[in-house]
Amino acid sequence: MRIFLLIALFLLGLGHGPVAAAETYELLFHSAALKGLDAAKHGSEAEQSSLVYDKVVSGADAGQRAGSFTVDDNVAMTLYQGSQSRGLGNYPTSVGNPLIMYFLESVLSDLAAQSGGSPFYMRNRVKEALLRDAQIAPVSLRYHDREIAAREVTIRPFEHDKARAQMGRISQLSLAVTVSEEIPGWYYSLVATVPSAAGGAEAGYSHAITLKEAAEGRR
Repeated sequence: MRIFLLIALFLLGLGHGPVAAAETYELLFHSAALKGLDAAKHGSEAEQSSLVYDKVVSGADAGQRAGSFTVDDNVAMTLYQGSQSRGLGNYPTSVGNPLIMYFLESVLSDLAAQSGGSPFYMRNRVKEALLRDAQIAPVSLRYHDREIAAREVTIRPFEHDKARAQMGRISQLSLAVTVSEEIPGWYYSLVATVPSAAGGAEAGYSHAITLKEAAEGRR
């Protein structure tokens, strides 16, 4: 499956970057991301625990797509769209929560289809962005009727790209991931954004995955 290739590309050779890059990598690919999965259990202890995420994709070329995910304690992912469901694979626990891998692969696939560009080139630019300083900002989330501390990690993989002028609006891609130790599964939201063209003649692109139980919002 393509997602395993993506895992290999992201994990290979990332251990030798600067300290700031190491922090970015650990926040985005947290190996212990699923340790809080038990907090999502409902009902009896025998019931399989799972996390539920909402997904909304919109844009001029992407149309509007909505669905939901589950990630369970066997590290299996399932996508639900209307009355249909589709398994997205089982993953080793060593990768943490595989949701981020699916998110990145989906975004790159969308943007490559829209632009006609190479998904491999884009993937390498994202990998390189992980070796640079990211924007890391403290934020506050309201989860289960209480305020919790979180961090929002933002990278802009094409900001300094040599081919930026040829990439059009896609060169302005922003990837923002909000994480917290107090959130089961680690990820509160994963959002990819490409702004609208100047003058608003062309719609932008948005791909957002949000933990359903945390949908009350960020402050």
